[in-house]
Amino acid sequence: MDHEEFAARTQAVWQRLYRTAYLYLGSEADALEAVDEAVYQALRALKKMRQPELLETWLTRILINTCHKELRRRRWVTGEESLPDSAGPNAYDGLPLREAIRRLPEELRTVVILRYFAGYTLEETAQSLDLPRGTVSTRQRRALQLLRLELGEEGTP
Repeated sequence: MDHEEFAARTQAVWQRLYRTAYLYLGSEADALEAVDEAVYQALRALKKMRQPELLETWLTRILINTCHKELRRRRWVTGEESLPDSAGPNAYDGLPLREAIRRLPEELRTVVILRYFAGYTLEETAQSLDLPRGTVSTRQRRALQLLRLELGEEGTP
């Protein structure tokens, strides 16, 4: 894949990458910086990419790792993990949901963010996380069960 094709394909998925980063990091500036960093890292490693048809999932994996690195840095600096303070165009619907998602274990939280807030399909989520589809499905189901309990909707199917 050459640089022009990389740029065109990256531009086509930029909104999705930004939305994912925004949901992880909670601020527009941090999300823009994370997407830029992920695209830069991908461009530097472009020759190492084995399957060009999976560019979006490869970029998503790099972006998730970049977001995790930023969240670890925040925890180290402030001692706590930050979540969006204000409602952006694609932010969580309300504070109880945001807090419930924050309390999910990391592997479940990642699946919920990719599936329900970033709009990835089950297959795309599995590829992005380099997990079997069944594992992602199980984590999704478990996360939804925990969210229902947390939000007091035990009777909802």
